Order: sequence, then C-alpha cells, then structure tokens
Amino acid sequence: MEEKKQSINAVKMVVLVAIGAALYGLGGMIGIPIFANTTFKPAMAILALFAGAWGPVVGFLVGFLGHGITDLFMGWGVWPTWMLGSGLVGIGIGLYPKLTNHSFDEGIFSTKNFVTFVILAFISNFLGYLISAILDYLIFTEPLNKVMTQQILVAISNTLCIAVIGGPLMKLVANRNKTNSQILD
Repeated sequence: MEEKKQSINAVKMVVLVAIGAALYGLGGMIGIPIFANTTFKPAMAILALFAGAWGPVVGFLVGFLGHGITDLFMGWGVWPTWMLGSGLVGIGIGLYPKLTNHSFDEGIFSTKNFVTFVILAFISNFLGYLISAILDYLIFTEPLNKVMTQQILVAISNTLCIAVIGGPLMKLVANRNKTNSQILD
C-alpha cells in the first residue's frame, strides 16, 4: 500500500512540474521590458504558487525548467545561470509550507501567512538571482554593473508580481483546500 501511495505521489509531482513549468515558461513570454533581457513578468506568480503550495522540489523544477522554456522561445538564448536562479527562487519560496506548518494545506492563508509569503519571495528572488548575476559575471564575463542592475530590478519587480498576483492566487487555492478538507471531514 505504501508503494502505491509513493507512486501516486511521484506521478502527481511529475504532473505538477509539467503543468507548472509549461505555465511559467509560456507565461514568461508575456512581460514588460525593464532592462537588457529583463522583463516585469506576471508569470512569477505561477512559480510562487507552485512552490508555495507544493514545496521546494516542485518549486525548483518549475522554476528551472520553466525559465528554460521562456529563454528558448524568447530568442535571447538559453541562460543556464538565470535558469538556476529561477530554480533557487522556487526552492526558497518552496520553504513556505514548512515555515507555516502546512497550514496552507488546511486552507489557511491569513494576513500573517501572506506577509511570510511575500518576505520569503523577496529574499528568494534577491538571493537566487544574485547567484545568477555573479555567475554571469564570472562565467560569461557580463559587465558587473549590468548583471547587478538586472538582479535588483528582478528581485523588486518579481516580488511585486508575487504580492499582487501570487497572493490572491494562494488565497484562492487555500480556499479550495479548505472546502476540500471540509468535504472529507
């Protein structure tokens, strides 16, 4: 019975990652340019939702693969350093369930949870894309002032998208979780 439960969980994870990466990747093509190869992209809310709802493994894979899809279709080439950054953002935001004692699974997304979600989003974006910027500088010899400007703009704009779009999405999913848990009781 335990093996069957694990295989269902593995299948569920693969489906979540596939859907999340596709939505994040294709959604990433919609954005407002704010700097060199840098856009204000509402799709960050999708990454935040998948990471915040299903944890760091799903978050990493959705971020990494989804960013690769965006890069592939946007025509500026695939940047593995920024794919890694998106994956790291997914890991960071994916800590949300653990930090809130999985209250989201029970349908709880209070103001305190929202604030935790947004702070975690900012820290994750700042650190994840800082690593991307440093790697671009070291590996691809990109100008340091360019990559640091990208990193700051991305951290701020992504956090705004996550707060404005991702917060309400999390609330909707939390409400669904609450309804589902009441039905099962």
